[in-house]
Amino acid sequence: MRLALGSMREPHWHANAAESAYVVSGNCRTTVLHPSGEAATDTFGPGDVWCFPRGWGHSIQGLGPGECYFILIFDNGDFSEDHTFSVTNWLSQTPPDIVSQHLGLSSVELAGLPDGEAYFAKGPVPDDRSPDATARPAAQLISTHHYPLLAQQPRRVAGGGTQRVVTVNEFPISSSMASSILEIQAGAMRELHWHPNADEWQYYLEGNAEMAVFLAHGQAVTENFEAGDVGYAPMGTGHYIRNTGQSLLRVLIGFNNGRYEANDLSAWIATNPVDVLATNLGLPRDIAATDTLHGTGQVDAFGELTRRQVLASWQRLDFVSCHLPEKTLRSAHAAVS
Repeated sequence: MRLALGSMREPHWHANAAESAYVVSGNCRTTVLHPSGEAATDTFGPGDVWCFPRGWGHSIQGLGPGECYFILIFDNGDFSEDHTFSVTNWLSQTPPDIVSQHLGLSSVELAGLPDGEAYFAKGPVPDDRSPDATARPAAQLISTHHYPLLAQQPRRVAGGGTQRVVTVNEFPISSSMASSILEIQAGAMRELHWHPNADEWQYYLEGNAEMAVFLAHGQAVTENFEAGDVGYAPMGTGHYIRNTGQSLLRVLIGFNNGRYEANDLSAWIATNPVDVLATNLGLPRDIAATDTLHGTGQVDAFGELTRRQVLASWQRLDFVSCHLPEKTLRSAHAAVS
């Protein structure tokens, strides 16, 4: 979604999905109503993440200086606007005398209300120069609905890439979703892995990539991606992401579980006895016992591969993701807007 300076996604709620978002560029202000009756107002900038649980009313407004661009993630693949409820739509469908009694508005004031759903509205910019800016008594890095993902010191593989992850452990309100930002250097990859507890949804922010998903029973899907593309790896399916471009690859990842779990193939291979590897992979014992396969060393997954590393191809890294057929995408258990 993109919001121009002062433009607002009107107050609304989602009946069948929690909402998370990652701000790509620009700044915005959100408001949210808790079922307890408490309310929160926060401002967001590039690299920040928000989360609103299912059914919690909220609004979003652009603060400028230019447009605010953010990616929305929902934890239910069946999310749709049919399950989104807006304040103006509700009021326009309610008898005027009820609205008047409830809000204390005169007939003249009622006549000025929207006669249908506004969806977007344009108003004054509540930035720091405005008396409409929300006061905050003390500085905060993290709040109930705000988490600064890019402020993390990331997991880093020298020469290969970085990974930042926010889970329910760091962001308690995000109990049904976790998010990650992968930055993968040219020629590097997020190794073969799978997630035992969540579907994975990917939005490609910049760069070019190849992503493959192993669906078992001899089936695999391999696709190429560029900025603006969406990929999906169902829970438990093996997959990888490889940077096929000449510049940095950046991918936003969403999981429909608040706890991040990943099984990396290299780690699993490395924990097995030499005889198991030799038998299962059809390799000579001396190859199966090498540092590359048996975990006593670490493969440089981002540099030149030796012949032995090519034979192994289990690249110790920690980075991946897929265009799937339309039918498969429709069955996804995570959604994006």
